[in-house]
Amino acid sequence: MATQASVKSQTAKHNDTNSVAEPSHPVTDQLKDSLHASVDKLADSAGIAEENIRRTATSSAENMSARKRLAQQKWQASKVRRYAIENPVATAGIAFAAGMLVTSLLRKK
Repeated sequence: MATQASVKSQTAKHNDTNSVAEPSHPVTDQLKDSLHASVDKLADSAGIAEENIRRTATSSAENMSARKRLAQQKWQASKVRRYAIENPVATAGIAFAAGMLVTSLLRKK
């Protein structure tokens, strides 16, 4: 008896014009459509965010490259570099003394 009722309800849901069954779960279909729209919006937003991140990364890389070139130019013209090249032993002694001073200041007593 229950089987006959379910068969009758399924056949009642068929469209008379083309014999295609109407959806038997309209809430689920509506939820599915809503979720598809949400995923599409999210994908669009993610695409825009990716483009912005790539543009910012490129800009930052160019900026850092320019700063690196400027720092190298300043180092090449630096008096400290020239002194270190002309007096390597004295430079090593100064570095050793500075290291000892920093170590003695930072050492806990």
